[in-house]
Amino acid sequence: MNRTEPVLLDASVWLAASDPDDPFHSAAAELAVAAGRVVAALDLTLYEVANVVGVREGRRAHAGYLVRLIAERCRGNLVHATVDLLDVATGYAVEHGLSAYDAAYVAAARSNDWQLVSLDIRDLVSSGLAITPDIALYP
Repeated sequence: MNRTEPVLLDASVWLAASDPDDPFHSAAAELAVAAGRVVAALDLTLYEVANVVGVREGRRAHAGYLVRLIAERCRGNLVHATVDLLDVATGYAVEHGLSAYDAAYVAAARSNDWQLVSLDIRDLVSSGLAITPDIALYP
C-alpha cells in the first residue's frame, strides 16, 4: 500500500486514535494524525464521533476537537453521502449483511479505490472488506 494513496478511516479508527487505552491506539493515532499520511473519511464519521464522544461520553469539547481534526485532516477527501453512494451502499448491505452505515464506508472506499481501515472486526475486517490500522501501517 502506497503511503500517498488515501486510506478511508471509519469512526472506530478515529475513536481509537483518541483513546490511549484502546489496544489499537498507537497504530490508529499514527494513521489519523501523522501529517505524512493521506486520509479520507465519510461525512457520517463526523456524526458517529460526535455521538460517541460528545453525547455518550459527555465530552463535548473533545468531540468538537475531534470533528475539527477529522475535517481538517480529510480536507479534499471528505466524502458526502449522496443518493448514488447510498444506493450502492444498500447493495453492499444486503450482499454482506451489513448495516447501512458500515456499507456506506465500503461503498465510499470502493468508489474511490481507497483501502477501508476499521476496527469493526466482526462485520468489516473478518469479511475482507477492511483492514485494521496496524495492517494499514505495516502491510
